[in-house]
Amino acid sequence: MRLGRDRFEALAAEALDALPEPFTRHMRNVEVVVEMWPSARTLRETGVPRGETLFGLYEGVPLTERTSMYGNVLPDKITIYQGPIEEACDTESDVRDEVAHTVVHEFAHFFGIDDDQLRRWGVY
Repeated sequence: MRLGRDRFEALAAEALDALPEPFTRHMRNVEVVVEMWPSARTLRETGVPRGETLFGLYEGVPLTERTSMYGNVLPDKITIYQGPIEEACDTESDVRDEVAHTVVHEFAHFFGIDDDQLRRWGVY
């Protein structure tokens, strides 16, 4: 399912707006961007096996690892990859659901929750 960039970004914005306030009040110094595809370098550096891809990526220092020395740093970054999500989905509703899932997944990393914990909770 191919959407225009504006529509995809609107779905990402909807997903961000749907995050609960108890979480969003802690989200400082983090930006969310949409990119079309992860680079080969990004896939390699994150250990994604050949033939697989990413839907999203968190880059930064999770809240659970920040100390009193944390400051004067560039914002953490959450990237949502439009191409892989669209390629995996058949309908706009599927894209909306996957974007929402990916946003939650990447913000979980921002809060220091890893993939193993997400699997135990049945989120991933």
